[in-house]
Amino acid sequence: MAPVEVALKINPRARVDLVDVRERVTAAHGDVLAPFPQALYSSFHTTAGYLDQSLATRLNRQRDGLAPYLSFFRNVFPEGAGYKHDELELRKELTDEQRQTEPLNADSHLAFISAGLRSCVAYRGRSTDPVYFIDLDGMNAGRPRRRVTTVLGFNTEKTVARERISVPMSAHPVDSVSLKDPRFGIYQRCQELIAANGVTKGRVQLALAPGEDQAGLTVNEYETLLMRHDLVEVLRDPLRFMAEKSRHLLADPRSIPNKTIDYAKYDMVRVFNELVDALRLSDSVIEKILSRFFGAPARHFLRMKRSVSLPVSDRETPGDGRVAEGRYQSPILVQWRRSESRTRLVDVTLTRFE
Repeated sequence: MAPVEVALKINPRARVDLVDVRERVTAAHGDVLAPFPQALYSSFHTTAGYLDQSLATRLNRQRDGLAPYLSFFRNVFPEGAGYKHDELELRKELTDEQRQTEPLNADSHLAFISAGLRSCVAYRGRSTDPVYFIDLDGMNAGRPRRRVTTVLGFNTEKTVARERISVPMSAHPVDSVSLKDPRFGIYQRCQELIAANGVTKGRVQLALAPGEDQAGLTVNEYETLLMRHDLVEVLRDPLRFMAEKSRHLLADPRSIPNKTIDYAKYDMVRVFNELVDALRLSDSVIEKILSRFFGAPARHFLRMKRSVSLPVSDRETPGDGRVAEGRYQSPILVQWRRSESRTRLVDVTLTRFE
């Protein structure tokens, strides 16, 4: 049976909302995906997506397991905590009209990246467990935002092309680049590979080459203030925005690395306890997490990945497969230590769903 793809429109009920997409597909399309042992879930938004199956399964083993997990990152990145991305008067790419409606959502972008949310994930097995579309910015000015997700059922995945691409980086220790930048030619090359191999349903996987450490990949909005200022601040000081919004939580955030747990006040411990309860961690692990979080840079708690996937589909262009993406989505390479060669190697793998 050939792969089958369906699209769903989602109307969020709150700013942070969870929608069981598997249930919605069944309600709208019946058992169309039931015959397939695998499914690719794709979100076309930068503040709404999915968790990897392994983590989602772990969190869903208990009632409301996702809520405390998400609450942790919402506490670390509270709304209105002095993000440059939210200073709309500095956003030169916006028109005066756009500034009137642009959401103040830097916190949602940073939580998306830090919590390990993905725009594209593959789930395996014919399970009836829920698959949640997680929206971190579902409302704007009291109105639900328009969300779209697709689900593609398939049997097997076959690799049809591989390439390695060198990406130039700056001399700055903390840096980020958009892999969609036409100067790198990555997107153009991906489309050439898709066309040459006749792929209409599949995905492009971008992965850091072996040996490329102190770096990660995500798919998000490559907006200058968000990437070059807010994310940099997180990488340098994980608690910067939490302390900015709620200074009563921490007596002296700057001195925490020297006095790890002693400086964790009640509210901060409560935040961690929510995460610990969600992941069912032992008491010994709790202290290790606290020490690592307070005493080290953000790379130790960011769930940024070494690879990201981009769906390939002909849903809107029948017979002509293309990278399917949202208007503001871009694969982004982030480094928190300078590469001596000032380059990063990225492996591109194209697969076909059958």
